[in-house]
Amino acid sequence: MTALLKVEHLTKRFGGLVAVKDVSFELEAGEIAGILGPNGAGKTTLFNLLTGFIAMDLGTVEFEGGSLAGLAPHRIVNRGLARTFQLCRPFRGMSVFENVSVGCLAPRVRHSGGVEARARRILGQVGLGAKAATPVDALPYGDLRRLEIARALATEPKLLLLDEPFAGLGGNEIEPLSALIRKLHAEEGLTILIIEHKLREFMQLVRRVIAMDFGEIIAIGPPAEIVRHPRVVEAYIGRTEAPLGIA
Repeated sequence: MTALLKVEHLTKRFGGLVAVKDVSFELEAGEIAGILGPNGAGKTTLFNLLTGFIAMDLGTVEFEGGSLAGLAPHRIVNRGLARTFQLCRPFRGMSVFENVSVGCLAPRVRHSGGVEARARRILGQVGLGAKAATPVDALPYGDLRRLEIARALATEPKLLLLDEPFAGLGGNEIEPLSALIRKLHAEEGLTILIIEHKLREFMQLVRRVIAMDFGEIIAIGPPAEIVRHPRVVEAYIGRTEAPLGIA
């Protein structure tokens, strides 16, 4: 089976710092997987490389068998790879509906139905249907997280990259958002790759973990194995005697 995403020997340097070093992995269509690592491990830099926000120095990235090298972010989106960001980036001064409508104008979806109907369907899907007319500046933070996902979904991605979707959320907000992500994966068949620091929720959500430290992949496997992997435990707590307390 051909991988949906294939990354080989991906490397990025910033001066003397190697932020991503010889990273290789594959994602199959329909997977829900995660990138794990402490601060500074290179996770967001990896997302930025995959989505064209920064240029790779070495290596290859193929999506559906085609190279993404040198493509601008909007062209990568139109290949079917969309993302969210650690910090919510809505279009200020616009409504929730208008924010999602912009994504519905992407070339890959502009002929798949009316913009208004599509935007309202997506807002209902993420639980923001009743807030379509609300200015984004008036949204609580939890709803801004949902809006980030809705704007990505508007482009009809085949692969969705979520960069810390639970950041800044309280416990009562995390489970509903986690349920939405599970639904997108199970019912919509969306392939999802997640970065997240809330480890318990992260491990319960993903089926396979790609663990990084200092820009390198140190382990790949199911959550139950990764939480006991000596190099992963050492990266987080500096010792190898016990598993991470997140199983």
